[in-house]
Amino acid sequence: MKILVRQGAIGVLVLAAMLLLSAIHSLTQDAGKRRLLDRAAPAYPTLARNLALEGVVKVDALVAPDGSVKALDIKGGHPVLVQAAATAVRHWKWAPAARESHELVEVKFSSE
Repeated sequence: MKILVRQGAIGVLVLAAMLLLSAIHSLTQDAGKRRLLDRAAPAYPTLARNLALEGVVKVDALVAPDGSVKALDIKGGHPVLVQAAATAVRHWKWAPAARESHELVEVKFSSE
């Protein structure tokens, strides 16, 4: 009987820990929740234009509470296009919020 009670208590503790971790994760992961107010178009790199290079650069922008970009993390894209995308996203502005957030964005480059 004591073994069953201990196993039940351990199960309850594990469940409580999982719920706590889930709540913490949801509080820290606010990706894509903020409205973009100002989006500067990226400059199309000369090398990319000469090569007729097109594509998408994926960027994770850490946005400060005031809506400005605090930091960037490039998640994917052609290396020739990355710098132009990063420069453009650094000038973007999101709606203010109570705390900083991660905004996942795609910057598209087309030779058209």
